[in-house]
Amino acid sequence: MRMLAIAVQAIGGLNRLVGHIFSWFSVGVVLVCFAVVVLRYGFGTTYLWMQDLYVWLSGAMFTAVAGFALFRDDHVRVDIFYRPASLRWKAIADIIGVVFFLLPFMGVILVWGIPYVQRSWRFFEGSANPGGMPGLFVLKSFILGFAILIALQGIAMICRSILVLADREDMLPPLYRYPSTAAEE
Repeated sequence: MRMLAIAVQAIGGLNRLVGHIFSWFSVGVVLVCFAVVVLRYGFGTTYLWMQDLYVWLSGAMFTAVAGFALFRDDHVRVDIFYRPASLRWKAIADIIGVVFFLLPFMGVILVWGIPYVQRSWRFFEGSANPGGMPGLFVLKSFILGFAILIALQGIAMICRSILVLADREDMLPPLYRYPSTAAEE
C-alpha cells in the first residue's frame, strides 16, 4: 500500500510541476497575440511567425497541462451521479473509467502518434505558412507528452482508488486525496 501512495504522490508531483511551468505559457500567448493585433491594426504589418508562435504556445500549453488538470479533477464531466456518490463508488467509477476508457485511448494516441511525430522529426518539419516558424516537430512531440502525462495520472487515479477501497486513503496528504475528502479536513 505504501508503494501505491508513493506512486500517487510522485505522479501527481510530476504533473503539478509540469502544470505550473507550462501554465505560464498563457502569459506568452496573451503577449504575442496582443503584439500581433497592435502590429496589424496599429502599424498595418504582420509577421506570420508571430501568429504561429501564439498558436504553438497555446497547443504546447494545453497538451502539457492536461495531466495537471486531471490531477486537479478539472476536466469536464457530467457530475449528476459522480459528485453526490460515496468515495467508494467514486473509486470504483474511476478505476472503470481509467482502465476501459482513458488508458486505451491514450494507447491509441501513442500508437498513432509515435510514427506521426517520428516523421515530423525526420523532416525537421516547420510551419506550412510561408515565413512561418521552423520547429513544428517540437510542437508535435507534445502529443506524446500529453498521452504519457495523462496515462500516468490515470495510473495514479487507479492507485488512489485502490487506497480508498482498502480504507487507506489516509496514507496520502490531503492534496492527493479525492477533492471531497481534502475539503473536509
